[in-house]
Amino acid sequence: MSIQLIPSNELTSWWPLNTVDKAGDYQIAGSTLHDLQLAMVPADVRLTQFDNAWISHSDWLALLESGQDAVLESADAEVLAWTGDSAERPVGALIVVASANSFRIRFPWQLIAVNEQIVVTLDRDVIEGEVHPQAVIEGHITLGKGSRILPGVFIEGNVVIGENCKIGPNCYLRGSTTIGDNCHIGQAVEIKNSLIGNKTAVGHLSYIGDSVLGHGVNLGAGTITSNLRHDGKNHRSIVDENLIDTGRRKFGAIIGDGTHTGIHTAIYPGRKLAANTTTRPNETVQKDIQ
Repeated sequence: MSIQLIPSNELTSWWPLNTVDKAGDYQIAGSTLHDLQLAMVPADVRLTQFDNAWISHSDWLALLESGQDAVLESADAEVLAWTGDSAERPVGALIVVASANSFRIRFPWQLIAVNEQIVVTLDRDVIEGEVHPQAVIEGHITLGKGSRILPGVFIEGNVVIGENCKIGPNCYLRGSTTIGDNCHIGQAVEIKNSLIGNKTAVGHLSYIGDSVLGHGVNLGAGTITSNLRHDGKNHRSIVDENLIDTGRRKFGAIIGDGTHTGIHTAIYPGRKLAANTTTRPNETVQKDIQ
């Protein structure tokens, strides 16, 4: 099977995840998005896809079952992919309208939605590390080599944990969460529906919900991300001086690589912190930190 990637040639804003150049290169659950897409379709077909498109398994099937010449469009009428390996969209092809689970990835918060789709499909445990008998797991986990889950850890839902991680003691992981390699999630920490990059530490008394943390992030004790507006409306985020509707009712923070927060940092919903920045103890992050 071959998926030919076509450059979308459109502006995207991955900031503050500056190490990400293309959506397909981003890693979720131990694989790049492009490799995850390859695993979703049969080996004997040829397809063409825009390089920033994410397509759900069911929408791939709908495209393949519709006929030889077909184009998959998002619910917003944006072209995502088509059958065959032509670099040009086939003229006169059947239009297949995708579900809301397939879309062009332009902003970092959209990775949360992709992660939700991937991790929720786990149907078995893959445990190469150690799980303490006093840990409770209600869901399926993938646990990498050298990783340890300590006493008092409660996992609710599906979670992917990389290699050489220390999880616990006494922490709570829930929702669809992906944790990278060499991470520490410590005492009285709650991680909900988030992506945690490699070599990142959330050591004490913190809440991270509906967020993306880059690599090498260190959160001081008591760091809290808020993820819900008082009025319950979708969060909006400033991109290139424009206020963008994220489409997410719950959205925490996007934190760039190497950022450190001081103890008791509180972060307003939907805020973004640039790579290698710091906050002071007891600081409240009300606006994006450039």
